[in-house]
Amino acid sequence: MKTLRSYVCGGWHEAGSGFATLVDPSTEEEIARASSAGIDFGAVLDYARERGGPALRAMTFAQRGQILKEMSRLLREHRDELLELSARNTGTTKPDGSFDIDGGSGTLAFYSAQAKRLGDVRFLVEGDGVQLAKTEAFWAQHVLVPRHGVAVHVNAFNFPVWGFAEKAACALLAGMPVVTKPATATAMVTERAVEIMVEAGILPDGALQLITGSTGDLLDRLGPQDILAFTGSADTARSLRTRDNLLAACTRVNVEADSLNAAVLGPDVTGGATLDFFLRDVFREITQKAGQKCTAVRRILVPAERADEVQEALSSRLAAVVTGNPADGAVTMGPLATAQQLEDAVRGVAELRRSARLVHGTGERADGAGAPEGKGFFFPPVLLRADDSRNAGVIHEREVFGPVATILPYDGGAAAAAEIVAQGGGMLVTSVYSDDAGWLGEFLARASSSQGRIYLGNQESAAEGFGSGAAIPQALHGGPGRAGGGEELGGLNGVKLYMQRLALQGSRALVDELAAGMEKTS
Repeated sequence: MKTLRSYVCGGWHEAGSGFATLVDPSTEEEIARASSAGIDFGAVLDYARERGGPALRAMTFAQRGQILKEMSRLLREHRDELLELSARNTGTTKPDGSFDIDGGSGTLAFYSAQAKRLGDVRFLVEGDGVQLAKTEAFWAQHVLVPRHGVAVHVNAFNFPVWGFAEKAACALLAGMPVVTKPATATAMVTERAVEIMVEAGILPDGALQLITGSTGDLLDRLGPQDILAFTGSADTARSLRTRDNLLAACTRVNVEADSLNAAVLGPDVTGGATLDFFLRDVFREITQKAGQKCTAVRRILVPAERADEVQEALSSRLAAVVTGNPADGAVTMGPLATAQQLEDAVRGVAELRRSARLVHGTGERADGAGAPEGKGFFFPPVLLRADDSRNAGVIHEREVFGPVATILPYDGGAAAAAEIVAQGGGMLVTSVYSDDAGWLGEFLARASSSQGRIYLGNQESAAEGFGSGAAIPQALHGGPGRAGGGEELGGLNGVKLYMQRLALQGSRALVDELAAGMEKTS
């Protein structure tokens, strides 16, 4: 059985005790163990601050971007190896594993291109300067500078490559060293990805460190120049945010948490390309990665007179899903990642049934194709329906992190749809399918403030839209309220998270001279 290692202080650390066991979610075979016992987390942060930070800040954006380009290339070159690890460690089918690994390499490549555009500068000028007095003798200009701290990234189990890569891309481009901590259960994939990059020698010493196992007292050592970026449950995020040292130092904390994302079918859609687009997207968002995505569709709003039709169409598609071991070529959806996830899914569906009825699936574990009988964390797709959408209670409160969604009939009005969607308390993304611009405009006016992103599906986008569940680097990833209140990606928006905004004030001639060579950003 493999022992996973951490990469800290310029070398690989293998613990001797305190191990957690990683298993193949299709067979429950023990495949690896991980522990961070013996790591001096104070030394880890010092190494990043004293070695990695200065080295990155001495580079221009273009030079940092070259690092990201190499990181992206390495993920592409080792794609097949990482896909095999993903199938064994996380239970993904090849398409679902590709979604993670290609997403990671693609995000790194995108930010590498952004760096090339920014060029050979180390800071950013933001917007236009402004005259503060009667003449230009007193002028102000905002600039963005790298923070002199460490970016600590605590990632979720569902995207061991993409989650690591998208956070690291923004931080490294901003000039901040990274300590990345993947979820232990799926750390096997992240460890190998980092190992590939370390072996290639593309990163300055201290620019990237890896923790496999617990964080120990790492988070208790963060200060005012550091940044903590977390992806995971709202409960865990709450406990992190309220740590005394983070509050005392006002450490910047970015959270991407639970989200009861919705898909809304407009009343004008009675067939054709837009309806097909809606059904295709919702089916994918229920089943991709066995529903283990923060952007997956959990609530499906359908005009009441169309609810039976949509229920039948989705049930038919879900019935064709083959759940099982990805090693079996017939399998189209793998298992949940851990025994805990399986327990939570079974318990969660039971809770949802207090306000909804099952219309497809059982809400229980099942044996998987190509897997030993009684083994594996298999949970076939579940579709529920709650006809009293406004008073569905737990449907708007409980996220089941698996292939589970609930149909919610509504009266077809944009106001009613927006009101029901908003009961989720803040979403990463809501997808809306309609060709009626007037109806869409009313929905947006009422629903936008509770969303991080709204994905619009109509006849024109049906041919090229690739689903609401993809957190692409060009667009914002994050959302208000329950979704965590954080903001990642979104082009340079994600980079600015790791930079300090500074107002330079003085004579225009002096301010312009000091800002010379800095490229403007919007």
